[in-house]
Amino acid sequence: MSARVARRVAEDSVRTGSGIGADIRALRRARGLNLAELALRTGRSIGFLSQVERGLSEPAIGDLRRLADIFEVPLGFFFMGAEADETDRGHVVRAHRRRQLGNPEDGLVEALLSPDLGGRFEMFHCVFQPGAELPREIERASEEAGYVVSGRLELWIGGRHFTLDPGDSFRFRKEPYRWRNPCNTETVVIWVISPPVY
Repeated sequence: MSARVARRVAEDSVRTGSGIGADIRALRRARGLNLAELALRTGRSIGFLSQVERGLSEPAIGDLRRLADIFEVPLGFFFMGAEADETDRGHVVRAHRRRQLGNPEDGLVEALLSPDLGGRFEMFHCVFQPGAELPREIERASEEAGYVVSGRLELWIGGRHFTLDPGDSFRFRKEPYRWRNPCNTETVVIWVISPPVY
């Protein structure tokens, strides 16, 4: 993204409010797209995108990936939440300043715990909804680790199946994996990825 476009996005976000919806609206306007054009490119309805921009609906992670590709920004752009206090910046993330991505209906809500995406790793607070699953394996060029805070997580790593309970942890590197919450309650996991992929 050019400096001029970035400045216009930042100014538009300030004028139209904060949050992911405002960021999407600002990016759309900076790219000269109307809602109909964006709907066509994302495969989503104009009404849904309008609700997202107004903060009435939350986009799923898959929606944000498509939008990041369309706007040619890293997915991490959408994790940039409210500006930290000067004394906290770069070191501390206050609970009320975390940006959450996803929504319970899609099965996974993630919040960035790291102060920013500029370090060697990123850390997320992940809430897996009852019965939620990643149905197909994915593989990333990263090392990943996690700690199960509550609930139960089924994890397939390189074809091997593991069931993790509260207090259990895991790590894998550049291996195909998928996950599932087999419980009828939420599962909470602290997930670390290096290098940052968002």
